[in-house]
Amino acid sequence: MKQKFDIIQSSCVPLPLENVDTDQIIPARFLKATTRDEKFFGDNLFRDWRYRPDGSRNEQFVLNDPRYGGCILVAGKNFGSGSSREHAAWAIAGYGFRVVISSFFADIHKNNELNNFVLPVVVSEAFLAELFASIAADPNMQVRVDVPNQTVTNLATGRSERFEINAYKKYCLVNALDDIDYLLQQKDKIEQYEQKRAQ
Repeated sequence: MKQKFDIIQSSCVPLPLENVDTDQIIPARFLKATTRDEKFFGDNLFRDWRYRPDGSRNEQFVLNDPRYGGCILVAGKNFGSGSSREHAAWAIAGYGFRVVISSFFADIHKNNELNNFVLPVVVSEAFLAELFASIAADPNMQVRVDVPNQTVTNLATGRSERFEINAYKKYCLVNALDDIDYLLQQKDKIEQYEQKRAQ
């Protein structure tokens, strides 16, 4: 969903597991779907962890725990490894997460998140550990992600870190533009260039 990114402040959902791959984010059987409906993929985010084989909810899994909520997912190191399926980013966005914080993302998945209006925020391992500790101490604690200034702040401790983001992708997120929208914004410049080139 296209939304402008400015300052996002929210409670968090903790997923302190390392090497969460895209098949765990959205199982391969859902890649056959003929829909791009956000709700469909969001409903099946972490499907095999959220539900037992008989279809009943796994109350032990964090997305089924009423103590946790918000639009920020805090995940362990090496999030989004495995296959390059864009469906994993669709599922994260479809569930309602706008930010994923981790100490490391698989490159392709990181770019897929950015292309689907989910902001991957890379923090140090020490900062990530502090976030998990703060959430464990108080599930209602909040994190502030300031996209223009590229900072993430643990409001429980007041500690902040700066994160990196590609300047083009930052512009697109701040202005709610996908790649096609951006090109259309440049239409006049492109036409001027083509006219000069033709001459």
